[in-house]
Amino acid sequence: MDYSESMAYLRKEKETVEMDYSLEKVWTAIQKVLKSLEWNIKEIDDAEHHVNAKTRAAFMSWGSTLLIDALSVGKNTTRVSVVAETPVTTITSIVDFGRTRQRIDLFFTELAKQLTI
Repeated sequence: MDYSESMAYLRKEKETVEMDYSLEKVWTAIQKVLKSLEWNIKEIDDAEHHVNAKTRAAFMSWGSTLLIDALSVGKNTTRVSVVAETPVTTITSIVDFGRTRQRIDLFFTELAKQLTI
């Protein structure tokens, strides 16, 4: 059995938050968050305010791919959407304990800190 056959599915979580900050401030903070968390930026599009990042793997857990999008919805309001996908096998699903959701929560917690600096 090869790797692709052993994959059961992708665990997918999504969160969208509106913030009372300008798009420019949020976009700058997002990049600082990814750097401080030491997550690998695989792709970044400054014009579309889109990032594809990869978290580190943890013990008995694969890393997650995060797709982050920022969108201005007003002069000082920005909507940030994060979709996290984590490959899960029958073995790792037993010990995942919600790490995909935790990674999204960690991202937004760090983003809030960066925005208040």
